[in-house]
Amino acid sequence: MHYDKERNKREKKKANVERPSLVDSRSGFCKENSTFYSKRNPISLPASPSLDVTTFISCQIHRGITAFIDATTGQRLSFSDLWRAVDRVAEWLYSEVGLRRGDVILILSPNSFYIPIVCLAVMSLGAVVTTANTLSTAGEISKQIADSKPTLAFTTAQLAHKLPAGISIVLTEEEHVEPTGGVRVVGVLFEMMKKEPSGQRVRDRVNQEDTAVMLYSSGTTGASKGVISSHRNLTSYTRPDKNRFVPDLKTFEISFIYMTNIQLKLMELGLICTVPMFHTFGLLMFAMATVAIGLTVVILRRFELNDLLAAVEKYRATALILAPPVLVVMTNEADIIKEKCDLSSLKKVTCGGAPLSKEVTEGFLKKYPTVHVLQAYALTESNGGGAYMDMVDSRRYGTVGTLTPDVEARIVDPNTGRLLGTNQTGELWLKGPSISKGYFKNQEATSETFNLEGWLKTGDLCNIDDDGFLYVVDRLKELIKYIGYQVAPAELEALLITHRDILDAAVIPFPDKEAGQYPMAYVTRKLGSNLSEKQVIDFISKQVAPYKKIRKVAFINSIPKTASGKILRKDLIKLPSSKL
Repeated sequence: MHYDKERNKREKKKANVERPSLVDSRSGFCKENSTFYSKRNPISLPASPSLDVTTFISCQIHRGITAFIDATTGQRLSFSDLWRAVDRVAEWLYSEVGLRRGDVILILSPNSFYIPIVCLAVMSLGAVVTTANTLSTAGEISKQIADSKPTLAFTTAQLAHKLPAGISIVLTEEEHVEPTGGVRVVGVLFEMMKKEPSGQRVRDRVNQEDTAVMLYSSGTTGASKGVISSHRNLTSYTRPDKNRFVPDLKTFEISFIYMTNIQLKLMELGLICTVPMFHTFGLLMFAMATVAIGLTVVILRRFELNDLLAAVEKYRATALILAPPVLVVMTNEADIIKEKCDLSSLKKVTCGGAPLSKEVTEGFLKKYPTVHVLQAYALTESNGGGAYMDMVDSRRYGTVGTLTPDVEARIVDPNTGRLLGTNQTGELWLKGPSISKGYFKNQEATSETFNLEGWLKTGDLCNIDDDGFLYVVDRLKELIKYIGYQVAPAELEALLITHRDILDAAVIPFPDKEAGQYPMAYVTRKLGSNLSEKQVIDFISKQVAPYKKIRKVAFINSIPKTASGKILRKDLIKLPSSKL
């Protein structure tokens, strides 16, 4: 890896040509077209139209030795073994399953270094990866399978019972444990990784615009939608920003992670995977981006605070990515934590997925004064494109940072559609190479969210200040954020009104100190019904994943609605704090 001054000059010149001339250097705002431009150096993308993201990642030059470490077992996987396994799994899928370009493979698994192996193998064939939440119910997973129609599923024996009967599966664990539920086991991943490739496979030509992943994200309508992202989208995210590797600064930057030059040399200083790999950020960051730049990832199979803290101490981790509620717990239990664990190596915590208040930040810094707290912003639909903070910005409370490289933004008045300027609040629109292609088999939702010019309407009320820093003010969308998970109120409302004693219902976010928010239901009972709060909670808990459970119920004579029938959630949101 080296610093190419001439290439950096060419990229800057290219950026200057593509951008309008009247871009304010301080804010990045252009008055000519009311567009904000990233102030970060542009990142060059491959010119060839035929390139899959796996091949792109494999061609990156780095000095990494260990790719992944299993925090539970201590098992290590080197980069050479990783790529050997990717090639062997790809050959098996091609020759034994007949997997071809455009076919879909489902992954239902807790965090494991088997996930990157499967993802990279599948995408190298031009096939599509889709993931399912391990906490989802069998019914929820069946709906996703019916929509995406996967050829094969990779899962564990413990989770196989959630898959519908008849689907073919590959078990990811080393020991072949026969699962129940009527699924058909066609292989064991660990055994595939041992087979020598024949070398006779003919690779399909994969276009950068072909779909690489399809990750499901709940929308405000309640229907889970498959977000389709291309190889080019993922390449733009995993592309190492070598323009930022400046010898004088000893800094290397990619997306949300900032690692010192010393860390790049001492690759055993692991970055801990604290988020689920079925989620867009976990998958793109810990299964792809870290592989591209040669960082070691310590994988927690599932998030548990004590395990995380033990891993920080054992592997001397310097940076973590956490949801805001975890910061609250670490703050409240700081004295106990410091007695049990040595966290002196920790220098930075980046938060995303939910708003982080100034009060929470200041409380955390009082307990951990040597740690910088940063924020970042992105969506499933943006594949990491959005904004993030640098270390020098850590005292700017409330901001999620400046725009990521090559991203453009607009602030749009949601009522009039008028384009706004600095320090004005409106809906945030994003545009750039990482923005996804739309929603799978859902043209209506795609048209609502992505306009014809390629702008992604985020549904978030934001503003950008005179220095180009983005602030998330509120959400136009109605999603509830429970410990970083998204919960669609409409999905729960649709289930509630199927109860024989419920006439009408509305679900709102209820503030919680630890979880951030949780779903609360307002229920109108049918005449003569004695339906209780516990009965409502139990009715929903049997049908949804744990993070979607309703945790509070209030009974009301009628649900407030507009003349057109839309629920007035803002009126209901005012009630809990004042009357409950």
